[in-house]
Amino acid sequence: MINHADIFSAFLPSFFKYVVPVLILGAIIKSATLKGFVGELIVKISAFFSLDKSQYTILNNVTLPTENGSTQIDHIVVSQYGVFVIETKNMKGWISGGKNQKQWTQQIFKHKNKFQNPLHQNYKHTKTLADLLTIDHDNLFSVVVFVGGSAFKTAMPPNVTKGGGYIKFIKSKKEIIFNPNEVASIITAIKNGKMANGIKTHISHINHVRNIKSVK
Repeated sequence: MINHADIFSAFLPSFFKYVVPVLILGAIIKSATLKGFVGELIVKISAFFSLDKSQYTILNNVTLPTENGSTQIDHIVVSQYGVFVIETKNMKGWISGGKNQKQWTQQIFKHKNKFQNPLHQNYKHTKTLADLLTIDHDNLFSVVVFVGGSAFKTAMPPNVTKGGGYIKFIKSKKEIIFNPNEVASIITAIKNGKMANGIKTHISHINHVRNIKSVK
């Protein structure tokens, strides 16, 4: 007679050793957090190799305190031509939306998903940074970068780009706005004003975002 309990007991160690880690890894890969991290890493690496370090300073993953919590900026590029505030979106499928629309649409085959207009999302970032630096908001440029194989279904403004298109947008700004001393002061102010990088800051920001979503 087959003893099912013995079979199950023999199978259990292998299940936890091999199957569970695979399931966990699969969940992580599908998670929005990891997708966001990968997208930011792609932009970080491309900016590092594509922008002249003597003219552009790149600051990544900057979390700034706000009146009611915090706001997290994927990348900030500081130069004499202005301060570029970059929001990264790692998404697939067709992306459609307008500059003034509250929500944009991601479409993969017949499935459609609504998400916040990233230009509106990044506006809070630029305003918070302008207040921290006490500089004219017009001297900050909002940039949105889509990575991950997405394609635009509708016409997008020049500051909404795919892949390395954001580099072209940054380099298109030729008018000198800040002198070298001002550039150095801006970089110092951001470094001094940001919250310390680490798991505590990350968790605090995630909880803040969740609280915002829960009251909508």
